[in-house]
Amino acid sequence: MTTSENGTLLSPSTSTIRSDGRPVTVSVSGPVAATVALARAPAPLDPGVELAAYRIVQEGLTNARRHAPGAAVDVELTYGLRSLKLRIRDNGPGRDEHGAIEGHGLTGMSERAAAVGGQLRAGPAAVGGFMVEATLPGAGADSPA
Repeated sequence: MTTSENGTLLSPSTSTIRSDGRPVTVSVSGPVAATVALARAPAPLDPGVELAAYRIVQEGLTNARRHAPGAAVDVELTYGLRSLKLRIRDNGPGRDEHGAIEGHGLTGMSERAAAVGGQLRAGPAAVGGFMVEATLPGAGADSPA
């Protein structure tokens, strides 16, 4: 993921953003195959929100590589009028509801979201695998106190 000069999380280009605002899919390959889907064109974000979003997605991909090696991962960014919604979902084995959590990744993601006035949920996905969802304030939202 990259940051553009105009402050968007993913830099728009003519090949990735349609003028009609329809979703666009960008595939990324590497140790974890990932698909990034944008719903609406990227909107400028507060730099703190942008950094939180970047780090949450980064940690979500790191967790997928660590806990579900070889799994496919979808990253969805939905730019709303007042919020940015992130969803990182893998199709790996998921985690037992009562399983131990190692490390500080989920805690760190939650703290990053809260620091900018957002919320984060993480747990088994309804169709299997694991999912992280965050809602962060968008360009039209009030700044956190």
